[in-house]
Amino acid sequence: MKHNLTAPKILPWIAHKAGISEELALKLWRRAIGEAEYLTGKSEGSDYWSLAVERFLAFVEDEAGAAPQDGVSLEPGLSWMWHHQTRMALLSMLVLQNSCRYWQNTLERVRSQCRGAT
Repeated sequence: MKHNLTAPKILPWIAHKAGISEELALKLWRRAIGEAEYLTGKSEGSDYWSLAVERFLAFVEDEAGAAPQDGVSLEPGLSWMWHHQTRMALLSMLVLQNSCRYWQNTLERVRSQCRGAT
């Protein structure tokens, strides 16, 4: 399979936020996409990209945790943002699915009432 080696444009920001070099962040990104490709068996698609970003953020947090700290940091990890976006997208889909199911059930009830009236 062919790796998509295009690094995310947000990679420098994540590297800076985690206190690691951009070079290390790029190496971690390449490792993450390699693992995502191996685990999903694809080099494209939502499962692949989701896993690649998840793995990348986990690697970055591991590296940031391994770096010596001058003081206590109260900043949350980077992965909270990814998990929050994923959760919000899933909630939106759940609302859409429930709305469609509601209207489908309503239409079925109306049709059965119309059939029973004739």
